[in-house]
Amino acid sequence: MGVYSTVLVLCKSATPLISVTLRVTLAAIMIFMITIGFLGNAIVCLIVYQKPAMRSAINLLLATLAFSDIMLSLLCMPFTAVTVATADWSFGSGFCRASIMLYWLFVLEGVSILLIISVDRFLIIVQRQDKLTPHRAKLLIAGSWVLSLCVSLPSVVGWRTGAAGIGGAWAPQCVLGYSESLADRGYTVLLAVAVFFVPFTVMLYSYMCILNTVRRNTLRIHNHTSEHSCLPALNQVSKMRLTGLQRPPQVKVDMSFKTRAFTTILILFVGFSVCWLPHTVVSLLAVFSRQFYYSSVFYPISIGALWLSYLKTVFNPVIYCWRIRKFREACQEFIPKSCRLCPKAPGRSRRRVRPSNIYVCSETQSAV
Repeated sequence: MGVYSTVLVLCKSATPLISVTLRVTLAAIMIFMITIGFLGNAIVCLIVYQKPAMRSAINLLLATLAFSDIMLSLLCMPFTAVTVATADWSFGSGFCRASIMLYWLFVLEGVSILLIISVDRFLIIVQRQDKLTPHRAKLLIAGSWVLSLCVSLPSVVGWRTGAAGIGGAWAPQCVLGYSESLADRGYTVLLAVAVFFVPFTVMLYSYMCILNTVRRNTLRIHNHTSEHSCLPALNQVSKMRLTGLQRPPQVKVDMSFKTRAFTTILILFVGFSVCWLPHTVVSLLAVFSRQFYYSSVFYPISIGALWLSYLKTVFNPVIYCWRIRKFREACQEFIPKSCRLCPKAPGRSRRRVRPSNIYVCSETQSAV
């Protein structure tokens, strides 16, 4: 059974292990996630669209990530919620295949944007190269959409699919089902590599390098401060005479800003890992293990893994609102005071700094 073969078998005699009450509860939670994910990500897109000052390269990437999450919330999650509640796929085999393609398209696009952001932070902080302009960001965004479409398209042209009542297996939505075809399994591995393993490896390496850079700069600051605190006053006078020979001081920014900026990036990375590791493992097991795919535990495990993957659509805008001051201030312009849910963070300096200076250290203080 190859990638372009079609095997759809209706099988409505089985019953999932989850009770009706629990299924309805899970569907209601998913509807809540759809609402929050749509509204939160829509605000992010509106902020970037309506405010020219917010159309920096990084914000264009964040808006694209938000748009992909909006599409995931509107075109995939509602059908999953209905399927979870009714334990039956009622939308036909054709849309079953289309939903798989749309799911992987928007997921791949979101992961691609996270990967671009991670590499950009690595270049800025570790390599001291700030090369991502808004024009280049737009080119990368267009290229990521084309690449995501090319990778996700094979899933719509032929595969053994599984959903509640389709394919002989109970699943909360249409999934890539068990197959003994090398082509099918190879495509599944390609999806797993593109969606999780490559992005996780690149992002982990980038953040480890960033951490190492921050640690070295911090140690250099502390060592320099300790050495200067031990100098006698006469040496200080001599140093004042040689100030013209010293290198010019670099931009100084508070250490708290540097720590907070990196912490935000790290939170997004941890959220990506938590949301996608279970789903990747379940997807691989479903295609490679017949016993797991047709077992009674496949349905509840699939619901848990899928719920985590959809949680990312809610997770990202909450993090933006919580951690990024400009987004939080812009949110307050769109949302009435009585409806504001964004946590209030401590105020910070409003001064603007070059991204390439964010993790630069001066002689007396770190420069974020």
